[in-house]
Amino acid sequence: MAPDLTSGAIEAIVGGNTFDRPVLQIISSKKITAAGSSADRYRLLLSDGLHSYSHAMLATQLNNLMESGEMDNLAVVQVDKYLCNTIQGDRRVLILLDLNVIAKGSDVGVRLGNPQQFKPGEVRNENAAQPNGQPVAQVQSPVKKEQPSNTSNGPTSAYNSRPPQNTGSNFRQGNNPPASNYSIKAAPGTPGTPGSTRVHSIASLTPYQNRWRIRARVTQKSGIRTWSNSRGEGRLFSVNFLDESGEIRATGFNEAIDKYYDMLEVNKVYFVSRGTLKTANKQYSNVNNDYEMTFNNDTTVEVCTDDVDLPTVKFEFTKINELESKAPGNNIDLIGVVRSCGDVGTVIGKASQKEITKREVQLCDQSGMVVNLTLWGNEAQTFDGSGCPVLAVKGAKLSDYGGRSASVLASSQMLINPDIKEAHILRGWYDRDGQSSEFQTYRSEGGGAGGGGSSTNWKCFSEIKADNSIGQGDKADYFTSKGTVIFLRKENSMYKACPKEACNKKLIDQGNGMFRCEKCNHEVPNFKWRMILSANLADFSDNQWVTCFQESAELILGKPADELGDLKDTNEAAYDQAFQDAMFKSYIFRLRAKIETYNDESRLKTVCVNATPVDWAEQSRRLIEEIEKLQAS
Repeated sequence: MAPDLTSGAIEAIVGGNTFDRPVLQIISSKKITAAGSSADRYRLLLSDGLHSYSHAMLATQLNNLMESGEMDNLAVVQVDKYLCNTIQGDRRVLILLDLNVIAKGSDVGVRLGNPQQFKPGEVRNENAAQPNGQPVAQVQSPVKKEQPSNTSNGPTSAYNSRPPQNTGSNFRQGNNPPASNYSIKAAPGTPGTPGSTRVHSIASLTPYQNRWRIRARVTQKSGIRTWSNSRGEGRLFSVNFLDESGEIRATGFNEAIDKYYDMLEVNKVYFVSRGTLKTANKQYSNVNNDYEMTFNNDTTVEVCTDDVDLPTVKFEFTKINELESKAPGNNIDLIGVVRSCGDVGTVIGKASQKEITKREVQLCDQSGMVVNLTLWGNEAQTFDGSGCPVLAVKGAKLSDYGGRSASVLASSQMLINPDIKEAHILRGWYDRDGQSSEFQTYRSEGGGAGGGGSSTNWKCFSEIKADNSIGQGDKADYFTSKGTVIFLRKENSMYKACPKEACNKKLIDQGNGMFRCEKCNHEVPNFKWRMILSANLADFSDNQWVTCFQESAELILGKPADELGDLKDTNEAAYDQAFQDAMFKSYIFRLRAKIETYNDESRLKTVCVNATPVDWAEQSRRLIEEIEKLQAS
């Protein structure tokens, strides 16, 4: 026996009402490919037994039902979730988002009822059935919809808050019909219609909606990053929004950064509407949501001043002395007081081969241990460690470098002096006892803590040259050495670079006062000075040539690159003197070694990752520890 269809459902849905799980028949379907889209879509001819409607689409996530044959022409389905959007003026498109197949078309075999094509505005058949499939008693009073509610919680009646449309004589102004004629319910999770002011849940958002509004808390906010590909370059940032139903990631590009970046703050609640929704790219997001949001020119973001009970950022902190029990490579939540803050340095990115800004800070807690945490990019440049703030990081990456260390990722969330219980306890402990306490550091097999804030894997230059395994692996080797500058190669130590913040490409002098950047494909009248300084370092055992980039080169020469560039052009004697004054000074060098092949010739290239002045007291303590180890052995 064929299932009963929900007669009258199509007219009511297209008229702006909502039905709870109507039963419809798919009379026919047609596969289409939308322009500019790689995904096929299925256009459907639907029937409720009374009316048929051709402006209907199947959501792409349900395509497999058609392709597998589970759902075919003449199939009867129960629609659990749908949208009805207005496009191109007053045309209404019905999109099926979720459904269950009650009977396959091959089993039904016939078109149920005698459906007539429905057009909005036509006169309703008075013999139409109720939503429960029973014939409707004679209806003499048309449906009257209530006006939209002014509250953010949506309409207070059983009818949708969308303003009435002219759908024919049965929806003209008049009295409400008897309650027995219609029993219209709001389908769970069904988004509101255009113009609705009610708050939607994040879990209900799909790319098929044209109007929505969420109220959510910002649980994560990235720094501003740059991107570059064959189509151009630009800037971007991302935030995560959270409400009771779930979480969604939102990304802003270029102009959106100026508009929203400073406004959005972690742990604050906002109303957000009119963002672009699309299928999430899981390669760049670990948020548990099939969709993601992009800020566009129409997006509105408003601070929510209401007292709302929304979820907040939840941490599962690991004590610093328990890090050894965690597997390297995992993400952890970490909190501690900033005991020391290193200077800003740079490393060369393995993939991009560009300089990346970094800074190392040392965190301590009541466990009596300290751990190094590495900050990157803009967070490294802007971080202020004065006053020993409490630092909490959600999703830091744990490493076995130096025994145990951690690194802040682009997906991590870093909070300074957060208003949470753990931070207040740490603050009180450090101000009372912690600042005068002694702490232990994690150590690797390569060595212990060292001078100048560096750590692990100390080597003298003769050991570097004698160890043929250094730099031979897939990854570069890192080590720390105390060295003295004995020679600086002045020739070709500076070059004129593209002035754009994200580009350090060497410029080509056009000879007409303009400079060309091949990477950015434009000409500019100005430039910035960049440094690639070759230095010969020596210790008691041997010497070593190393390459020093911008920050470490400026530290060694004692002057910023722009000032050295001006001296090079205007006062060559002063320029030469800057190199002479830098000779025979000692530093703690953090070095990176990797075998590189050029013209079929392999050689070990050593790069200075960071250079810091020697802390002679700390260096002496380290040497005493080494002597005591030798005596013990």
